[in-house]
Amino acid sequence: MSSSTTAPPVSSRRWLTLVTVGLAQLMVVLDATVVNIALPSAQAELQFSDGDRQWVVTAYSLAFGSLLLLGGRASDLIGRKRTFLIGLVGFALASALAGAAPTFEVLIAGRALQGAFAALLAPTALAVLTTTFTIPKERARAFGVFGAVAGAGGAVGLLLGGVLTEQLDWRWNLYINVFIAAVALIGTLIFVPNLARTGPRPKLDVPGTILVSGALFGIVYGFANAETEGWESPLAWGVLAIAAVLLAAFVVWQTRAKHPLLPLSVVLDRNRGAAFISVLIAGAGMFGIFLFVTYYMQISLGFSPIQTGLAFLPMIGMLVLTAQISTNFLLPRLGPKVMVPVGMAFGVIALVLFTRLDLDSTYAPDVLLPLMVFGLTMGTIMPAAMQTATLGVDREFAGVTSAMVNTSQQVGGSVGTALLNTIAATAAADYIADHLPASDLVAAQAAVSSYAAAYWWAAGFFAAGGVIAALLFRRRGQGVSLTSGHAAADAEPVVAH
Repeated sequence: MSSSTTAPPVSSRRWLTLVTVGLAQLMVVLDATVVNIALPSAQAELQFSDGDRQWVVTAYSLAFGSLLLLGGRASDLIGRKRTFLIGLVGFALASALAGAAPTFEVLIAGRALQGAFAALLAPTALAVLTTTFTIPKERARAFGVFGAVAGAGGAVGLLLGGVLTEQLDWRWNLYINVFIAAVALIGTLIFVPNLARTGPRPKLDVPGTILVSGALFGIVYGFANAETEGWESPLAWGVLAIAAVLLAAFVVWQTRAKHPLLPLSVVLDRNRGAAFISVLIAGAGMFGIFLFVTYYMQISLGFSPIQTGLAFLPMIGMLVLTAQISTNFLLPRLGPKVMVPVGMAFGVIALVLFTRLDLDSTYAPDVLLPLMVFGLTMGTIMPAAMQTATLGVDREFAGVTSAMVNTSQQVGGSVGTALLNTIAATAAADYIADHLPASDLVAAQAAVSSYAAAYWWAAGFFAAGGVIAALLFRRRGQGVSLTSGHAAADAEPVVAH
C-alpha cells in the first residue's frame, strides 16, 4: 500500500521535528556514559564504597532496559506527542533530583527514574521520526541523522562528561539534561504534530508487559552482576535462568494474547529480525570499545578526561559523514543485505587495528586510524539497521517496534560490556601470573594485553554479525522495499496517532 494513500500530510516543519527528537535521543544515549567520568568525584563527595559505585550506572540501565517495550507500547496507546512530553518532563525532573542528591540513595533513585523516563523517550523518538518522514529520500536522510546520533551519543557523553567534571562539578553531568530537555520540550510543543487516532484504541497486554519487563530486567541485572561479581556468582546465573524462563513464557503468551504487546510477526520478519540482531551486536561492540579505548587513553597514554573526549571527535565526524552517505546514496542502491555486512567487516578491521596498540603507541596514527574505521563501522550499520527495522510495520505497533531497536542496543551493550570486561580481567590476571614478579611496568603491560584480548573477541562479534546479516537480510526487491516507499502486502506504512 502506498504511503501517499495512508500517510498524514507531510509537515513543513518536519526537519525541526527531527532536531527535536534528535536532541531527546542524544540526551538518552549520552546519559549512559556521561556519568562514568563523574563517578570518582561523586564517590568522594557522597562517600559511597567501590562496591556501590556500579549502581550509579546499573540503576539507569536496569530501569531503561526493562521498561523499553512498555515505553514503546505507551506511545501506541496514548499517542506519540503526549508520551514524548511525559518522557521529557520526567527525565528532566529525575536528572534534577539525581544532580541535587544529598546522599547515595537519592542519587540511585534519581538514576533509576532517569532510566524509566528514558524508556518512554527513546522508542517514542524513533516512532515520531518513522511517522513524520514518509517520503523515501527524506526518510533515508532523517534516519541517517538519527542513526548518527544513536551511534555517536556514547562518545559525546565522554567528551561532555570530561568538560563538565573538570570545568564545573560532577553534578552538572546530570543538571545539563534539564537544559537539553527544556529545549526539546519547546520544540515538541511547537513542531511535533498531534494527529488524531483513527479506529479503535488498542489495549495494553498486561501479562505480556510483566513477563517481558521481568525478563529484560533479569538479563541486564544478571550480566551486570556477572561483570562485577564474576561468572561464578550464583546470583548472576540464577537471575539469568529466571530471565530465560520469563522470556520463553512471554513468547508463548504472545501467540495466545488477544492484544499482544509485541506480535511475533514483527520480530520474525526476516529483515526486521536481522536488523534487531545487527543493532544488538553493534551495541555490544560499541559500548565495549568506548570502555576499553577510554581506559587505554587515560591510563596507558595519560590523557585527561577532556583530552579523551576530544580524541573521539574524529570518530564522531566519520560516523556522521558515513551515516549520511550510506543512507542517502548507498542503502537505496545496495540494500541492507550488502550495507550491514560491509559495516560489520569494517568493525572487524577496526578492532584488529586496536589490538596492535601498546605502551609505546601514540594517538596519531595508532589510535586515530582504528577510531576512524570504527566511525565508518557504526555509520554504515546503525542507520541502515534502524531504517530497515521500522519500515513497513503496522501503524498500531510503530512504538513497540521502535522500542525493540532500543532494547536490542541496550541488551547488546549490557551483554557485551559484561563479557568483554570478564575476558579482559582474565587476560590481565593471566599476564601478571606469567610475568612474575609483578611491577608497575608489568601491570601496565597487563592492562594493554587485557584490552587486546577484548578487542579480538569483539572482532569475533562483528564477524559473526556480518555472517548473520548476510544470511538473514533479504535481497533487494524481496519483501519490504527501501526505495519505493511501499510495504509488503501484509503491512502498511506507519502513520502517527
